[in-house]
Amino acid sequence: EVQLVESGGGSVQAGGSLRLSCAASGFVFDDYVIGWIRQAPGKEREAVSCISSSDDTTHYAVSVKGRFTISSDHAKNTVYLQMDSLKPEDTAVYYCAAFYGVWATMTVADYDYWGQGTQVTVSS
Repeated sequence: EVQLVESGGGSVQAGGSLRLSCAASGFVFDDYVIGWIRQAPGKEREAVSCISSSDDTTHYAVSVKGRFTISSDHAKNTVYLQMDSLKPEDTAVYYCAAFYGVWATMTVADYDYWGQGTQVTVSS
């Protein structure tokens, strides 16, 4: 059974940092693309970043490029999202999601498996 468990969310002031973790289990880690997707109240889900576990290719949304960094620890089957210079508009529930494949994509509909989400709140 595919399981994705997020952790690391919380509340922080603008300009601060948080690191999210996504612990994956139940599948061959290197065969999947892992992404971070967020949803703010009243808005559609937005892909923030993704990484191909086969070759560590990464992609970022324009809104977070240069502030967020995605990385993967293959030994721990865990993907991280380091979020720096946080802004109030980054406030959302952040989901870790995955799909079987090697080509990383920022298309939300491509993701088949989802974690429960973790809340990130950035105050001004």
